Parts: sequence; C-alpha cells; structure tokens
Amino acid sequence: MGCVAVTGGKGGTGKSTVAVNVALAAAEHRDVVLADLDVEAPNDHILLNAELEGREEIRIMIPFIDYSKCVKCGTCAKVCDTGAVLAPKGRYPFTLPRLCSGCRACYFACPTKAIAEGFKVIGYTYRTEVVSGSKSLTLVTGVLREGEEHVTPAVLATKDRALKESRDLLVIDTAAGSGNTVTASIDGSDLIIAVTEPTPLGVHDLELVLELASRLGVEALVVINKVGIGPKEKVADIVVRYGARIIAEVPYSKDIIESYVKGVPIIEADPSNPIASKFRELGKYLSEVV
Repeated sequence: MGCVAVTGGKGGTGKSTVAVNVALAAAEHRDVVLADLDVEAPNDHILLNAELEGREEIRIMIPFIDYSKCVKCGTCAKVCDTGAVLAPKGRYPFTLPRLCSGCRACYFACPTKAIAEGFKVIGYTYRTEVVSGSKSLTLVTGVLREGEEHVTPAVLATKDRALKESRDLLVIDTAAGSGNTVTASIDGSDLIIAVTEPTPLGVHDLELVLELASRLGVEALVVINKVGIGPKEKVADIVVRYGARIIAEVPYSKDIIESYVKGVPIIEADPSNPIASKFRELGKYLSEVV
C-alpha cells in the first residue's frame, strides 16, 4: 500500500482542494482512501458534497484512583506531563480529566495498581463511500468534539482507521501548520505533497514543512497554488535548498472557488479546464510512483 500526505504549513493555501482533486484523479487508476486528518476543521466531505456516515467514537483513557490501594507516593503525578494528576505531599492524588491526554503513563507507573482505566469520548471517525461523477473513493474523516484540547489522539485514531481501510493507495489531508498533529499525520508516508502559495507567509511555512519532511526522511514534492498573486522566486529558492521539486503550478482562479462553493471538485465540475488537467496529471503521476 502506498501513502501520500498532502500538507501545507500555512492555512488557506488550498491543500484540501489539492488533496480532494488529486485523490479523485488517482481513483481513476487505483483503489483510493482519502483521510481527512484535519480533525478540528475537516472539510473534504464538503468539497465532495458527501454526508458523513459510519460513525465510531474516539476514546481516550481517563484514570480513576482506587484510594483503598493508594499509598500516596505521588508517582502518578510525577509521570504525568500534562498536569492532569495532582498529588499534594502526604495526601491522596486527584485528577483533572480535562487535562488528561490518555497516555496511560500513570496507569503503568503506579506501584500498587491503584489506578483503573476509564474513558471519555473526544471525537468521532467516519467512513463514507463517495461517488463523484465516474470516480469513487472511500473517505475517512476525523472530527474532534467541541472544546477538546488534545488533538493528536484524534488524529492518530482517524489515521489508524484509514490505514485499516486502505488496500492500495492512501491520500492523507493534514491540518495546517507543522506541529505534532501534522507530524503524526505524515509520519510513515512514502511521499509528501507540500502545497504553498507565493506569499511571505506561504514561503515561511513551506520551509517549515520541507524541514519536517527532511527530518522524517520523506521525499517532498511542491505544488504552488494561487500562482499570480505574488513572485515565485522565493518559493523556488526554498525548494532548491531542500532538494525538493516543484511538480505543479496552479493559477489563482475563480473557477476553483466556484467548484468549491458547488461542492463538486473541479476535475468533475469542469473537466476541460486546464486546472483540472493539472490535477489529473498529478493524480496519474502519483498512482504510478507511489
């Protein structure tokens, strides 16, 4: 099974547009699963005009302390790196569930087995069969519940479900940025498509993403989106510096905006459009090299 991660650093560069269109284009040649790992603001289903289905809960462990077994040693608080367990000296520890990331460190560290595993639901994953024109793919979507602070467990749960569904080609759409959630999303990928724009913030975040790809040892290709709104030279300089490669340039166009509003990817909404041709070429290329 091959895996391609579409990421972009700066929000709003068009990574979801690229991910959806490329995934559909690749679906002409391969059995594709598209995973929307932007769990705080998933929108691939909106671009595909799809109703989310197949909901499953994302659960994380919450510690419950059995005070009949607790010896007030404070070990649970010492190993908790989120401050979810507090142990005042000489007193029983207590938990702050909202801060708990579900890592289970306290559970495994407790010398008297005084901690029992409970759970809380932090979000949901969905599995949706999508048909768009003559193409079809499986969409796996992660959605974090409102107010939840620990994003990475939801990302990992969604990625795990997508990996279980994938048999041929997995296309991952990451969140914006270059932090832990993005790292968790692209780790293990065969290839990264970094979507950027010719603006100062676009260039800045492209460098962060390419640095991340370099550290993870993953080959990176670059798509310059919104060509025409600024100079491309600095983008090219960053690409050369990191040994990456520009594989496509997509002009700033009202056509993409209109397809976005309609909920129909441009490769289906306007197949003869030159931008649609670029996405089809990119999807075909990925289906051949990954």
